[in-house]
Amino acid sequence: MFRVIGLIDMDAFYASVEQRDDPSLRGKPVIVGSPPTQRGVVAASSYEARKFGVRSAMPSVTAGRLCPSGVFVRPDMEKYRAESRLIMELIARTGAAIEQMSVDEAYLDFSPFCQGESQDESLELALPVAKQIKAAIRQERQLTASIGLGSNKLLAKLAADHQKPDGLTLIRECEKIQFLRPMPVQSLYGVGKVTAEQLNRAGIITVAHLQEHPGDLRELVGSFGPTLKRFALGEDDRVLELNAQTKSISSETTFLKDTDDRRTLRATLREQAEEIAADLLKQQLTARTVQVRVRYSDFTTLTRQITFEDATADAKAFYRFGCHLLARHNLVHRPLRLLGLGVSNLAAPAQQLLLPLEVG
Repeated sequence: MFRVIGLIDMDAFYASVEQRDDPSLRGKPVIVGSPPTQRGVVAASSYEARKFGVRSAMPSVTAGRLCPSGVFVRPDMEKYRAESRLIMELIARTGAAIEQMSVDEAYLDFSPFCQGESQDESLELALPVAKQIKAAIRQERQLTASIGLGSNKLLAKLAADHQKPDGLTLIRECEKIQFLRPMPVQSLYGVGKVTAEQLNRAGIITVAHLQEHPGDLRELVGSFGPTLKRFALGEDDRVLELNAQTKSISSETTFLKDTDDRRTLRATLREQAEEIAADLLKQQLTARTVQVRVRYSDFTTLTRQITFEDATADAKAFYRFGCHLLARHNLVHRPLRLLGLGVSNLAAPAQQLLLPLEVG
């Protein structure tokens, strides 16, 4: 069976819902989050606000400085969740299997009813279904969505991001290599800031450089190398996890050279903590357990964790606990090959989640 995977991404979801429900906000730079006079972060921003450089997870005070005309609106997560349920029910009418990633994003499997004589013909058969979904969301919910189609999760996600807002992009198998070539390496799944910097220092700036690099990239990014090479070629064998619940969220960095430099390790932990906090915020989850994972040059790997009483989604807390675990267990007694931070014991907030403390 040919795989036909879609990704639907609601356009500026929180802000769009607010603009739909309050006509006075339409056309204005809407920033969903705490006001700039309070410590907090941006949960979402309208496209009008994004023109000023406002982005999710940005401190509210920074957003206010970048966009003085911005209209700050407190998030209403119950409203967004209810809207998300209605949209997913609408999508389910098509018969597509759904792996929901967050309130505003989901992978869709059209494979069972979009089968042609070839992979690309099968993908073409999904186009009318995707158009039907977009039209139904616009008509019934007065919102817009971007949809990407491809033979796997990686391509579907890149396609969905390609023409936002209100986009519909199909990446055919015969076109995928060329489509990927001009993209920066950080466009690929799993390539964060630190990994991108390691690749850039080696002269690898675009996906084209990854495609043309001899070997499997282990010398640059460790065990992630072979997978990264496959991603650069548009290959991805991850399957949809239907009805699965997120049990943990983690981020790992393999260093170009083993290091015990405290500033480097702290900067890495801080970046990982912010990445995890942003993911939790998007999925509206909190965590009670923080774990650090280290690997040495001989590939000895150790993990240590701590569980605390009050669940949180605060990046600063995750960073502090990560530093505490490294020091308490003397994990940096020799240079590290890999450093990872993760959270588990995940749950929805006991009450409506407003915003974590300012990250930075």
